[in-house]
Amino acid sequence: MGNLAVRLAPEARRVRVLTIDIESKPHTAYVWGLWDQNVSLGQLVEAGGMICFAAKWMGDKEIIFKSVHHDGYEAMLQSAWDLLSEADVIITYNGVRYDIKRLNNEFMLAGMGPPKPFKHIDLIRTNKARFDLPSRKLDYLVQSSGVGKKLPHTGFDLWVDCMAGDDKAWDLMRRYNQQDVKVTEGAFLRLLPWITDSPHFGMFTQTEHSCPYCGGKKLVRDGETFTNVQSYALYLCSNCKGWSRGNRPMQEATHTRAIR
Repeated sequence: MGNLAVRLAPEARRVRVLTIDIESKPHTAYVWGLWDQNVSLGQLVEAGGMICFAAKWMGDKEIIFKSVHHDGYEAMLQSAWDLLSEADVIITYNGVRYDIKRLNNEFMLAGMGPPKPFKHIDLIRTNKARFDLPSRKLDYLVQSSGVGKKLPHTGFDLWVDCMAGDDKAWDLMRRYNQQDVKVTEGAFLRLLPWITDSPHFGMFTQTEHSCPYCGGKKLVRDGETFTNVQSYALYLCSNCKGWSRGNRPMQEATHTRAIR
């Protein structure tokens, strides 16, 4: 199966990589039925919002957890803003559509500005672009690839009990949220050489000749790769097994082009 324990190269470990996952409460509304409802703004009683998040720095053992129940809304939100502002790279699963937009909702509504800019790697995009697994769910990805599995919970009742302030429910929510972050980080390391929209980790380490995926320096020349009109040196990373190419053409571009 290969090595599941691929890591960022030592040269890239000073890059601040944060994996984050949030949980939200549902909207509350008056409805006339249970199926195929079109809910108007007049029926909306209370908009949902973030109730907690978990986050982990690459290389740290601690998985941070903040919630409205344990920390209060303002402290939770400020902690999330501070963490994002400190990060060079953010790792999520479905974060482009969900986590980051939901966080932005909370920041904007609280009168805060956006956090300091960061690079964002959303692993569901890699999953969709590179693979055809039977399910796009994070749990299927991490179980089938040997990374781990999500923590089972009580379903929607967990959110209901947390909103009611139940301490046992909140303990389960904490463990569930933290496990999501743990397996998402594991999925990032598993998918590392497959991620094509990642920032070049050599950019952060200021290493000119390095692997774009993990920042490693041990690149083995292995032939050439070609665009439509030019050829480049091809390299294989000894650390993460990712392929990269040189940025200087090995020859001048061809002087003719096909008519399309």
